[in-house]
Amino acid sequence: MGILKAIKKRRSVRGYLDKTIPKQVLDCILEAARLAPTAANKQPFKLILVTDKQNKAKLVEASRKQTFIEEAPIVVVGCAFPEESYQTIGGTIHTSEEIDVSIVFDHLMLQAAEEGLGTCWIGAFDESKVKEILNIPSNVKVIGLTPLGYPSGKEFKPGKHMQRKAVSEIVLYEKYKENACQK
Repeated sequence: MGILKAIKKRRSVRGYLDKTIPKQVLDCILEAARLAPTAANKQPFKLILVTDKQNKAKLVEASRKQTFIEEAPIVVVGCAFPEESYQTIGGTIHTSEEIDVSIVFDHLMLQAAEEGLGTCWIGAFDESKVKEILNIPSNVKVIGLTPLGYPSGKEFKPGKHMQRKAVSEIVLYEKYKENACQK
């Protein structure tokens, strides 16, 4: 498919088929996540793959009742280890774990799109509840969740949320300039 096609294909999927993900497809997606760059290559993260129906139902409750989460065969929970992460990023961010797991999730989501699967970054969750459900230690930080599965089709509705600004509206050359969109 190619990376740009996968980027254009990826959507926030909010409806999943009751269809098992073949092991070789899942392995490929997890390999893409494993290969994601992290600060100083520390890889201060773990991915928890949740398949148990009861645990997925509990994750729905911990995630503001986003019921589509439990439709997917797998819910991926991205966890980080702040003590193991790179300790200074750009002078303003104190540790790298949120960026690291975000990059891991991005790789995972793009490979999932390449494989014909859907995902949806879930940032609206109660971390303490997720930790309790999945027995995550207090020193581990939950960064995000994503369902992983085959899209049901009802979520692919092009609209305003799919529109993106033009490159000329987001890229500046050499220096920051207010209201400047030229070289």
